[in-house]
Amino acid sequence: MLEMRPNCEICDKDLPADQSGAFLCSLECTFCQDCKDTELKGICPNCGGQLSPRPTRTGKWLEKYPASTKRILKA
Repeated sequence: MLEMRPNCEICDKDLPADQSGAFLCSLECTFCQDCKDTELKGICPNCGGQLSPRPTRTGKWLEKYPASTKRILKA
């Protein structure tokens, strides 16, 4: 089950689980589209993996499996 992290690890932009616009690597490092496109060029700075669009989670599934509230920021 994906954690659905709530923010971009670089700019701290909110990334709600029920909306598109979040990108992640296979380790679930999470970034917004602006950071993915400009600063990262589609590559995770932590593991070197490709950043792919994160699926959304809505409705009863978001209620049953809520998104993480733990914010992660790179120093």
